[in-house]
Amino acid sequence: MPGLVHVVDDDASFRIAIERRLKLAGYEVATYGSAQDLLDAPLDDERAGCILLDVRIPGLSGPDLQRRLIEAGSTLPIIFLTGHADTATTVRTIKAGAEDFLTKPVSSELLLDAIERALARQDAARSQRGKLEPFRAHLATLTQRERQVFDLIVRGKINKQIAHELGTTERTVKAHRHQVMEKMRVRSLAELVSIAERLGMLDSK
Repeated sequence: MPGLVHVVDDDASFRIAIERRLKLAGYEVATYGSAQDLLDAPLDDERAGCILLDVRIPGLSGPDLQRRLIEAGSTLPIIFLTGHADTATTVRTIKAGAEDFLTKPVSSELLLDAIERALARQDAARSQRGKLEPFRAHLATLTQRERQVFDLIVRGKINKQIAHELGTTERTVKAHRHQVMEKMRVRSLAELVSIAERLGMLDSK
């Protein structure tokens, strides 16, 4: 099976039609009549899958559900479906990380293309997270002071500046710097900066 598609729509006939189309294409399908039904279901983020979500559903709206899922840490890609597309909603949901925004009635070709893209992106993100795990593990071995030195090194500070900022000597900073390179298993400053960048540590400050 290529993946599990969660369909959230209050229109029962639409859910049945979409389920039939997706099963014909080889997907497993789970359907929900409301956003709350999906929130109450046990979602497995580790499984290949995505969510087809109507924008206007009674109770919790599609964009509201998207926000709740993100807050809960869900990484399942979301494809929005709507009978009434408006630019503001489209922009807001895409900015929040939605995979696509399709207008009903949607052709099978467009729908299946969007699902394939969503699953491919989910797979790539999962693989990227796996590659970052060793770096996170190395980072966790640094002492508090080594971590401070790490943060300053990757922001381009030289030993003298780091010593001044941390109220210590250059010799001590050199020793910490050596430990940081050893524990992070890198041979150059460029490698260290690259790791910090990939872990998202240079976005802030």
